[in-house]
Amino acid sequence: WFWGGRRRPFILIGGVIASIMLLALPNIGVISEALGFEEVIGVAIAVALSLDLAINISFNPTRSVIADVTPQGAVRTKGYTWMQTISGFFGVVAYLIGAFISNYTLIYLGAILVFLFSVIPTLFITESKSLQPENEIIETDQSKQKTNLPEFLKICVAHAFTWIGVQTMFIYTFSFIKENIMGFSTTEQLSETQNDEIGFITGISFAILNTVGFLLPALVLEPITKKIGRVKTHMLCIATMAIGYLLVIILGHSSTMLFVLMAVVGIGWAAVVSLPFAIMSETVDQSRMGLYMGLFNLSVVLPQLVASSLGGFIDRAEDKSMIFIISAIALGISAVLWLLVKENKSASAPVTSTSH
Repeated sequence: WFWGGRRRPFILIGGVIASIMLLALPNIGVISEALGFEEVIGVAIAVALSLDLAINISFNPTRSVIADVTPQGAVRTKGYTWMQTISGFFGVVAYLIGAFISNYTLIYLGAILVFLFSVIPTLFITESKSLQPENEIIETDQSKQKTNLPEFLKICVAHAFTWIGVQTMFIYTFSFIKENIMGFSTTEQLSETQNDEIGFITGISFAILNTVGFLLPALVLEPITKKIGRVKTHMLCIATMAIGYLLVIILGHSSTMLFVLMAVVGIGWAAVVSLPFAIMSETVDQSRMGLYMGLFNLSVVLPQLVASSLGGFIDRAEDKSMIFIISAIALGISAVLWLLVKENKSASAPVTSTSH
């Protein structure tokens, strides 16, 4: 506890560092020269790692705040789905700015927004030193909940396979478009115009993915979870995402068809970035939410490393459909693993409070 909170200081620190690193991205050459380095690669790596670290410093406490201020059950699900709806909207705007204006505009505008949204909201967040306010009694004994480690680990493993597939898509879709849609070879050198065209298709594809991803959580998925439960809803979305990847392999031979199929894949993406946090948060000790949210983040970070290590294998593949074959297999395994996760039945019970 410092600077008046347990989450707020990290949101502030991470956001400020992230905005500075964003400003550094287009100026890596200038920074490298000022520091006397002949090669920019060292500075580029330092900036990229600092940006990734800063995002994690601020984003995990933000997720934890949602769990802190919402009771278990439908209210918490609504909190995480609306969080994704808002953040996903800005993600779509970011892809559209990059596609239609320029990446430089995106970076500088992003730096400003990250700084403002990290500093201003923290001024209005009031945290209690105790996660259980003294004037409130939660009849479900939420504050006394112990960590269900086996369920927590099952959720982490299932989520990790999801992210192997998703991150493989994010990293290598450019190569898929270059070879399978545009018809260029792996080693062929492209002009700036050709690279821009592939970048434009990639940007629009991910904008469509994120549009579905921000519209569905609060408007569609959250109502469905009330009827069939969060785990089953999430599993069905992940299975749909795997089917979407298979359809890209079979039908994704034009940019138009890729755009259509990215909307299908977006159904799974909408669940990935919202429901697992609500599900996981109700399997752990509420007073140690920050710790477990950080551990849960390893199910995202480690798969990113796995996906990044596939570069050589994918480069050697004659057919870049291998990208979406890997993604489909990973998401299929994830869907099966989510079948092993038990729904927290107590979470669906109404939560009431009374004053002393």
